[in-house]
Amino acid sequence: MKESIVQKKSFDFSLKIISLYKKLQKEKEFVISNQILRSGTSIGANIEEALAGQSKKDFIAKMSISSKEARETKYWLRLLKESELTNIDVNSLILDIHELIRILTSIVKTSQSNLTKN
Repeated sequence: MKESIVQKKSFDFSLKIISLYKKLQKEKEFVISNQILRSGTSIGANIEEALAGQSKKDFIAKMSISSKEARETKYWLRLLKESELTNIDVNSLILDIHELIRILTSIVKTSQSNLTKN
């Protein structure tokens, strides 16, 4: 099966998050780095689970969790940027997470709409 756009974007984002995590660890920033690693990589993991969902409701539930994890990751990235704990530039990651949130929101809304039509 061909990889979906959201699947690819979330995987690529996870790789960037892992890179950020490593940089933060080197700077001895452990709390936020662990939070970002957990939520940032969870996005793609939940998308993978959704794509293997047993039903439309299961698909929607997993995609909704992925959307929530994306929003949490956005929070940690904003906190990291605004707190000035580090000089690492996270602006491109913030743009990436906004795009993922838009895609996931669209998927969830469309899927819910299609479910209620049937």
